[in-house]
Amino acid sequence: MIPQVHKQGSRTLGLLHYLYGKGTHEEHVDPHLVASFDGMSPDPGRDATATKKDLAQLLDQPLYLVAADQRPDKHVWHCSVRAAPDDPILSDEQWADIARRIVAATGIDPNDGAGCRWAAVRHADDHIHIVATLVREDGRRPDHHRSGKRAQAEARLIENELDLHQVAPGDGTAAQRPTSAERHKAKRQGRERTAREELRETVRRAVTGAASDEEFFDRLAAAGLLVRKRAAPSGDLLGYKVALPDDVNKDGEPVFYPGARLAPDLSLPRIRERWSGETGTDPTSGQEDAVPTGPTSPAAARRATASASWQAVLVVEHGDDGVAAAHIAAAGEVLDALAKTSAAHTRRELRDAATAFERVSRSHVRAVRGHDRALRQTARDLVRGGPALGRGEDGATTAMAIDMLFFLVTAAAHWHARKGHAQQAEAAARAAEHLRAAYQESAAQPLGVLYQRGRRLSRPVLQRQAVLLRETLPDLAEQILAEPGWYALAATIAEADAAGHDPAALLSDAVESRELDTADSVSDVLVWRLRLRADLPADATGIPRSRTVSNPATVHPAASRTTTAGSRSGEETPGNTR
Repeated sequence: MIPQVHKQGSRTLGLLHYLYGKGTHEEHVDPHLVASFDGMSPDPGRDATATKKDLAQLLDQPLYLVAADQRPDKHVWHCSVRAAPDDPILSDEQWADIARRIVAATGIDPNDGAGCRWAAVRHADDHIHIVATLVREDGRRPDHHRSGKRAQAEARLIENELDLHQVAPGDGTAAQRPTSAERHKAKRQGRERTAREELRETVRRAVTGAASDEEFFDRLAAAGLLVRKRAAPSGDLLGYKVALPDDVNKDGEPVFYPGARLAPDLSLPRIRERWSGETGTDPTSGQEDAVPTGPTSPAAARRATASASWQAVLVVEHGDDGVAAAHIAAAGEVLDALAKTSAAHTRRELRDAATAFERVSRSHVRAVRGHDRALRQTARDLVRGGPALGRGEDGATTAMAIDMLFFLVTAAAHWHARKGHAQQAEAAARAAEHLRAAYQESAAQPLGVLYQRGRRLSRPVLQRQAVLLRETLPDLAEQILAEPGWYALAATIAEADAAGHDPAALLSDAVESRELDTADSVSDVLVWRLRLRADLPADATGIPRSRTVSNPATVHPAASRTTTAGSRSGEETPGNTR
């Protein structure tokens, strides 16, 4: 349940005309009074003899207890209270009780016998509007300081008592929600989302990995947006606003939104902060010569993404708040870039993950830019690398990148939870679930290949690897050996061993560096971590079979010291990491 206290107004009758009218797009249905300060106020919606003017005059009567020169200019208090989309439809009686509780909690009518006059109007199933006059019956002004915060606190109690959707408390850093008019306009136009939401996502993706004003605005134009720039008399660029070509007002003119109205971090000054810390880059010049060029292929960009995400987890877990906040914000750019360039079968879930994570990237902890350069560079590399195929090295490195990003997003959720950022933590959890689904789609084929290779390893090799696992990871060994993904890990260990790496050292580093508590399959996680650390191909399809069978003479000494080891039997199928 979301209460919103709107800006104070000066015309009670004007607001009532809107509340009892048809709405800007015929969206108001059966407007009627559900509650009022005295329970007997005239209802222009259900009583043919009552008028909006009658109700306005009744509500405004306390104004005349105050001398004309002392009456408040903005005397109209307006609060809307909206149920969550998945809440049941509440009755008029339930909404009436909600209205009484909101006006009491906010100080508008604190049940002291002399509160403000108010009325609650319902013109849709999912919300009400409360209008009040900001002069009490005794002529004094109400104590409604921080009424928005007080309304939110009462809404949390109401949700719990009525078993409604529990809305996480906000901190004022969320993007502005679409208005009712915007939602109805989108429905009328056949859009799934409002123009504001479409613009927010398009602008956010245009920012991803950008290094200059010129590049940013070129991307906006390439995306088909109408762009207007705001310049100072000196010619310096101060801001911008964007519009969809087919979103017009009643006069047929495009409806423009300034960046700051799309989201707090999409104003031009805040966007420039993203690349201001990058050495040698002038954010206003459009010159990018100093920006290092990263991998150009989709697979190389995804491998770099996995590596940078791996390092970022440690920063989020143990770094200073400002640096951690910068890495979390940069992770949002990486998710946007990955969603934009990945194959169709993972694109929807990745896009939903990026959309959910947009809320995670903002809080009152100000990001210290510059330290997040590695993550921003990977976002840039992903965009420059272009679309990835769903199979082969492109598909396998996509799974590798998603695997690492899952842990980074989970670390972000823990970071926000520790700081009491409920909305951000909740959004990070949603993003992680979308990544889990995307991972399952992308990892099935490459892990299946590794699984089959592991199944073909000789029994002595599997026994030696089981011993290695028990000696290196005694706390996790039995869990790993019981997982279907063990065979894919066995194939990876064999390949790393054949390439001259120390499997015990790789396993120890993979486990000690980052947590594994959120993994459904530890073995699958270790597959990607070992393949990344050992620089092994993510896709094993083209690897000669002989490379995955370790020569007994080259097995790490930790495994060769013992002659007996457990082995596994049974025909299982590879599991999923998340």
